[in-house]
Amino acid sequence: MDFSGKVVVVTGGASGIGKACVREFAERNAAVAVVDRDPIGEATARDVQARGCHAVFFPADISRESNVARLIPQIVAQFGGVDVLVSNAGVQRYGTVTTISEAEWDEVLNINLKSAFLMSKHAIPEMIGRGGGAVVMTGSVQSVAAQRNSTHYVVSKHGLLGLVRCLAVDYAKQNIRANCVLPGAIDTPMLRWAAELDPHPERVLEACNRLHLLGRMGKPEEVARVIVFLASDLASFMTGSAVMVEGGLLVPVGGTTFQESGTGAMKA
Repeated sequence: MDFSGKVVVVTGGASGIGKACVREFAERNAAVAVVDRDPIGEATARDVQARGCHAVFFPADISRESNVARLIPQIVAQFGGVDVLVSNAGVQRYGTVTTISEAEWDEVLNINLKSAFLMSKHAIPEMIGRGGGAVVMTGSVQSVAAQRNSTHYVVSKHGLLGLVRCLAVDYAKQNIRANCVLPGAIDTPMLRWAAELDPHPERVLEACNRLHLLGRMGKPEEVARVIVFLASDLASFMTGSAVMVEGGLLVPVGGTTFQESGTGAMKA
């Protein structure tokens, strides 16, 4: 999976899965645009540069089209084009349809879904101009299932999977592939933040470990490697796919707790 001569754009690249993607692509000789509204993205880019790899930080709020319309030309001016877009930017918020406000709904849908649409809208023409490219979006197991008290987040992640499939259908003849990864619980700063909302965060983290057949949460780099694969020529016959990276979370009927105590449970 060598990306020599390729330009990769990673949104939400400052931390978590995005930061792991920046490192994985850069170590495979890509020139990486680290896009994030958080200034710590600069530190991520410097860390990659210190390893002898090529990365530049581009601060931007990509939920606004005026910002994206300026951003993509800046990246093209810096690197010469765009070959891969990793739409990874996202936030987690909690609430139901009767408890969240319109502003909270807009925040999550704008950051998680609208930004992916806008980045695709402005990056895909650059990919077509270079003969094709790849889009990979970071969805979630909640792209195909739901968790209580997470309405706007679940809707945004369902929407990302629909967007990926639309891109796959609409741009296949222009040699654009689009795929989506569906991570389970991944040990990122965002997950740690969510756990701290509970009075007993250590219980939340333990529950996140037990959710998965493998008995632990995933690591950001484990998701990033799948994203790198989907963006590479090794995945040249994959488009419109939803690839689970969830440690078996969605496999057991009724969840792992039911497997321990319900019908058909193993007896000591």
